[in-house]
Amino acid sequence: MSVPTSPQAARVAVVIPARDEAARVAATVRAAGKVTAVDLVVVVDDGSRDATAAHAQEAGAVVVGHHRPRGKAAALATGAQAVSAIEARENPTDPRHLLFLDADLAESAARAESLVRPVLDGTADVTIAVMPPQTDGPGGGHGFVVRLARAGIDRATGWQATQPLCGQRCLSRPALDGVSPLARGFGVEVGMTIDLLRRGFRVAEVPVDFQHRVTGADWRGQLHRGRQWLHVAEALARRGVVPLPTLPTLPRRDRRTN
Repeated sequence: MSVPTSPQAARVAVVIPARDEAARVAATVRAAGKVTAVDLVVVVDDGSRDATAAHAQEAGAVVVGHHRPRGKAAALATGAQAVSAIEARENPTDPRHLLFLDADLAESAARAESLVRPVLDGTADVTIAVMPPQTDGPGGGHGFVVRLARAGIDRATGWQATQPLCGQRCLSRPALDGVSPLARGFGVEVGMTIDLLRRGFRVAEVPVDFQHRVTGADWRGQLHRGRQWLHVAEALARRGVVPLPTLPTLPRRDRRTN
């Protein structure tokens, strides 16, 4: 893994939530470990039925797990807690920044360098990736979850998010501490963004050429989007964004993250 050049240099821990990602998680772990200042990669196995945990550990990650699936937000929280527990044993001078990455990025996870740099430099408290159109699979989203999320963030904060559901993010430790506890499930990104902006943290979007698996158009993909919509709506409602924007009036914009 890439390590700081001096004991005083800022360090970064990567947290990767994973469920049934045995085919890609090892490549993601190895690539993430190459990012500047990363000296710890934690994979949270969220109730996988395959060899996700074993492959992640073989690739060099610290693996913690849930016996049954608890959702993305719970996995991120478990990962952050694992980092804190490791740091408590190390007794470091400064806690690590946190880099959240999806388990299916594979080799493209090494491009997270672009997300980490502004946080290390102090020019942003939080960075969020803006990803290019994805080529791995046809996709099948209708954009309604993205439009709901974007409109909700705008209504809550006045900030226009390019890809409001993107989970590839780097947070300074104060920023992470400022948004805990996290919103439930797939509402975690929207809730996090609103909470960060309302608390005055500097949020920057950064173009990064990540590649990941696109959710399909079959019934599983549509069920996934239905859950996303419900979780995003709940995160918005809990932050006072009511009444929620109705789907027909939402602007039809970028569909790339749905």
